[in-house]
Amino acid sequence: MLVDSHCHLDFDDLAGRLPEVFARMQANGVGAAVCVGVNLEDWPKVIALAESDPRLFATVGVHPEYTDAREPSADELVALARHPKVIAIGETGLDYYWHKDAPEWQRARFRTHIAAARAAGLPLVIHTRDAAADTLRLMAEEGAGEVGGVMHCFTETWEVAAAALDLGFHISFSGIVTFKNALQIKEVAQKAPLDRILVETDAPYLAPVPFRGKLNEPGHVLHVAEEIARLRGLSLEAVAEATTANFARLFPGSRPLLEA
Repeated sequence: MLVDSHCHLDFDDLAGRLPEVFARMQANGVGAAVCVGVNLEDWPKVIALAESDPRLFATVGVHPEYTDAREPSADELVALARHPKVIAIGETGLDYYWHKDAPEWQRARFRTHIAAARAAGLPLVIHTRDAAADTLRLMAEEGAGEVGGVMHCFTETWEVAAAALDLGFHISFSGIVTFKNALQIKEVAQKAPLDRILVETDAPYLAPVPFRGKLNEPGHVLHVAEEIARLRGLSLEAVAEATTANFARLFPGSRPLLEA
């Protein structure tokens, strides 16, 4: 069985075609998926989805790109995270791609999420883009390693991956690892310890080859796992077994489903 550790089924492109999405998950051996929260305004839709199907889990957080979203407090995130379907805090982190001035509000939001994760005893789902040094610095300063988590949709160098691994984090690979020119990511997929990697789609974005440029969905995580298997000289079954076991270990709230 495979697990899509990061997707957005509440987004309009996927929310209207869930029966088809679930059918393809089943056909491709994808037994679970995580619906990741990106703001508090839409979080009721995320948690309603997770409640609607035993294969779905949720996270709660405010994405660093959302400039007009309501700012959460650590206490609010902790309260929402008490829901039994919530397995992590995030998506959080830093994204300087659209914010070249590296605004302090983004760093303050990230600190809030780390504090909430530590208070709730839940792992973090971390997004970083053009901000690796600051992301790692805040992770270390705020004690993110106490709860661990995952560097989602990893696109950085092996040196950044190694630093995150040293902080106790996992590395998650999306469809980008299947792209021909993604040599830096392929290197990380080869070098990262097998017991510290996850697979994801980030659907509806970043569809893997052979669906590149098309709508992505959780069932396509199969192709991510196939590429990692090819890069590491392993069977697909070995990668599926390892990444699912890693997911269950990192997110204890998922174990009743995955170990059933």
